[in-house]
Amino acid sequence: MTARAANARRAAVLGSPIAHSLSPVLHRTAYQELGLTGWTYDRFEVDEAALPGFFAELGPEWAGLSLTMPLKRAVIPLLDEVSETARSVEAVNTVVLTEDGRRVGDNTDIPGMVAALRERGIEQVDSAAILGAGATASSALAALARVCTGEVVAYVRSEARAAEMRQWGERLDVEVRTADWADAAGALRAPLVIATTPAGTTDALATAVPERPATLFDVLYEPWPTELAARWSMFGGAVVSGLDLLVHQAVLQVEQMTGRAPAPLDAMRKAGEHALAER
Repeated sequence: MTARAANARRAAVLGSPIAHSLSPVLHRTAYQELGLTGWTYDRFEVDEAALPGFFAELGPEWAGLSLTMPLKRAVIPLLDEVSETARSVEAVNTVVLTEDGRRVGDNTDIPGMVAALRERGIEQVDSAAILGAGATASSALAALARVCTGEVVAYVRSEARAAEMRQWGERLDVEVRTADWADAAGALRAPLVIATTPAGTTDALATAVPERPATLFDVLYEPWPTELAARWSMFGGAVVSGLDLLVHQAVLQVEQMTGRAPAPLDAMRKAGEHALAER
């Protein structure tokens, strides 16, 4: 992907709802640290119906876009090229606009998850558990394809969701077994637990945290800590947060959009922590 001149360039995050997004804080901090004084990064409330019109108005000053829900799949038909990583989960969270006018889609959530785990010393596990079965769970499975050498157990609420997770496992070449959400307390003894559910969903599991928990990756960052993460830390387990994921995937976005590497991980994380503390 070709970098453009480091002046008067635009980037933004799109989604609906979008007001809560920390992406502007992270990307603007990166621009400041990298000396990209002409770069701006905004947020736009855009739903699936409005996305084609937004793309039609993009001028040559645009360098890239970050995409959140509900646009990660809807954007694919609007792109000229999609990376294998993004295609593997049918989800694009990053669009780079090249000098020759091409729109190139990628998914930095998956390598961002892997990088966040590696930062905590998790290079490989022999088994893992996933709580939930939504869009984030498929990205978690794709990350586990790079990290987990054995079985992944997905705890879900319905047979339809279970079937989806097994299909994703086949597609991603991950050995997936599904279990009922009622038995989710059993997940907490896995070497790596990835919680992909909405706020409050795992609160009831906090009392089931074992005495010596391993690693919890909770993809939420607000509110933080979740009850599960707080209890996990209290018992001495390692916790990777949604902010860790957000920062690592944003680092990769900044590097792709600007052509500058490495992006300032520590400064971006501090900015995100500060912004959350002020909410």
